[in-house]
Amino acid sequence: MPIQKQKLAEAENIASKLFEAVVERGLIVPGKSEKILNSEVFQLAEELFGIKKYWHKRIVRAGENTLLPYDENPPDLVLQPDDILFFDFGPIVEDWEADFGRTYVIGNDPLKHKLCNDIGTAWQEAKEWFHRHSSLTGAAYFEYVAGLAAKYGWEFGGEIAGHLVGEFPHERLEPGNYGLYVHPGNPNDMFLPDANGNPRNWILEIHFVDRKRKIGGFFEQLLT
Repeated sequence: MPIQKQKLAEAENIASKLFEAVVERGLIVPGKSEKILNSEVFQLAEELFGIKKYWHKRIVRAGENTLLPYDENPPDLVLQPDDILFFDFGPIVEDWEADFGRTYVIGNDPLKHKLCNDIGTAWQEAKEWFHRHSSLTGAAYFEYVAGLAAKYGWEFGGEIAGHLVGEFPHERLEPGNYGLYVHPGNPNDMFLPDANGNPRNWILEIHFVDRKRKIGGFFEQLLT
């Protein structure tokens, strides 16, 4: 495995273990605010893995806040019984970026559990479809990924469906240029190498929502 892919996979594995630790330690409970849970995640990441730096804001969203895409900064909510919430971690592990998103359901609401299961299944389906290609624009891939929402009975809630990731800081573009995102405005081939001739590594993110019931789910990890 190329060193870049190896380092990114190792960083993602740490992020996955962090989420598992959050669950195993019983930190996700009704009556706790998103902000407090977010702080506990930060403290746990430092305690277990020595992580202090993140390349993007840490997100914990519950209830109707799960409808909102990354760029929003909604008011702090308190976790409720039978709630749904999602996490979006962007830790830097030995100078390599992880981007990891998972959904968690408190209680036994069948619709929320369906949503949680559907986003993971749809993510795997989208990954397999991507790897059947050798050339694919960011715009075409967004159209495919967003179309999966209707297949599973949801709406697509994200403004993007993925982006680059790499050694911190990864390639960046000026605002409004979506050439490094899985976005309708990206006509570039996702399989093209970067400016140094190296393969690019992509993150795939799935955000399905039900606006009527005010719930959403999120699943994110390495695509390539």
